[in-house]
Amino acid sequence: MMKYRIDRVDLPAYHVDELAVEKIPKQIAQKYSVIAIASDGGCLTVAVCDPMNLYAIEDIRLVTNMELKLVQADKEDIDHAIELYYSEIDLRIAADHAVWNAVPPENIFIQPDTGNLDDQAPIVRLLNNLLIRAYNTNVSDIHLEPFETGTTVRMRRDGMLLPYMTLSSVIHQGLVARTKILAQMDIAEKRRPQDGHFKITLNNYEVNVRVSFIPTAYGEKGVLRFLTTNTVIDHNDTFGMDEGNYQKMLRLLKHPSGIIYVTGPTGSGKTTTLYSILQYLANRPVNISTIEDPIEKNVSKINQIQINEKAGITFGSCLRALLRQDPDIIMVGETRDRETAEVSARAALTGHLVFSTLHTNNAVSSVIRLEDMGLPPYMLSAALTGVVAQRLVRKICPHCKEPYEDPDSGIISYRGKGCSFCDNTGYKGRVAIFEILEIDEGFRNLISDRKSFGELNAYVKNVIHMKTLQDEARKLVEQGIISMEEMERVNYSTQGGV
Repeated sequence: MMKYRIDRVDLPAYHVDELAVEKIPKQIAQKYSVIAIASDGGCLTVAVCDPMNLYAIEDIRLVTNMELKLVQADKEDIDHAIELYYSEIDLRIAADHAVWNAVPPENIFIQPDTGNLDDQAPIVRLLNNLLIRAYNTNVSDIHLEPFETGTTVRMRRDGMLLPYMTLSSVIHQGLVARTKILAQMDIAEKRRPQDGHFKITLNNYEVNVRVSFIPTAYGEKGVLRFLTTNTVIDHNDTFGMDEGNYQKMLRLLKHPSGIIYVTGPTGSGKTTTLYSILQYLANRPVNISTIEDPIEKNVSKINQIQINEKAGITFGSCLRALLRQDPDIIMVGETRDRETAEVSARAALTGHLVFSTLHTNNAVSSVIRLEDMGLPPYMLSAALTGVVAQRLVRKICPHCKEPYEDPDSGIISYRGKGCSFCDNTGYKGRVAIFEILEIDEGFRNLISDRKSFGELNAYVKNVIHMKTLQDEARKLVEQGIISMEEMERVNYSTQGGV
């Protein structure tokens, strides 16, 4: 039996030629788990997981009418590449189709979903393909920005807002109208900001999206934020924390009552952390209820309540009603005002374990923020159990990581020089870092005595010896996981008392 050697490729790091991908129909690529990655004249390079599947090879040869060069790759990598690159192709085709079929803005009509993309309006197909492409590439936000020359589409991935494509101006209003219909907004209202959200199933994915529109000079600018993504989080089985912080968190969760705040800026992963904690606690024989705006993820064994301020369902009023539902654990999506802070504190003081989020720079500044809201220090001191501050930091791309010497400090660290795997950004993926403040008796006394931020901060560093966000970032730099630039970004973001 004659043996022959087939080269292996690391498909995630390979610069795939999209024009080559198109030469194999999507149905055949999915059927056999194959993908074309390069084309040179009459020769097509095809990545396969099973080079001995002669039926697949013959089908590809017949449909492409090209000489084939086979390379081997992992099936999982091939299937991911098929989703990634064919969604890109589908999106480009949908955008061209939408422009070709565009009608004057005043005559726009969006037909309802039929369940079959081929039967849907071009604008519907365009938005669906845009969502699929974004979901497949772990995008957190899609920005639709109308300008004089066209609509710029930008996508935020790993915290960076990157340009993606430009759409013709003639389809902008249709894209806005379609999005508003999904989010149950008023499509006739174009002068005021509007917010909403929707769920939609695309290619067997249930996508939950929060939508915001504001009027600008050339039309309404939209931001679509994914509330559910397929992003893989480091240390997912330990709330995204390393072992040391995980053990601290477990100690906090042993408290039968009190408030635990999770704090950080928008997009720092607070909600993801809270959901992970609630899923862990749901295994106990307890009654867990949440109050959210909006509900970002459905969690089994947990009673979730959606805020509706127009109907009078606010965080404060809903929390009062919830206390009559015999809860053991309550999660308040966000503490925004004195009413919510006070009701949460009273719930903690009457035997409930309460979780909530705040927007502050670090753990200690959460105390100052709550006092500024008007929460009495004696109540805060008695109710507070712990504060978890967090950030998401970008990881250096493993395929283009290189050592370099910082010109100012002379420190040797790592950075990514940029490659096709990371879209030439030098970063791929993110990891969460945490600082966890466990409240002890000494810190409670400082809160009761209305001590300043500086005095509180000195206590947690010199007495409790809390590991700060800066400490965690520095450790990741030393391990070659993040860059000096990311560490400096963390340092700037944690400065100040609020």
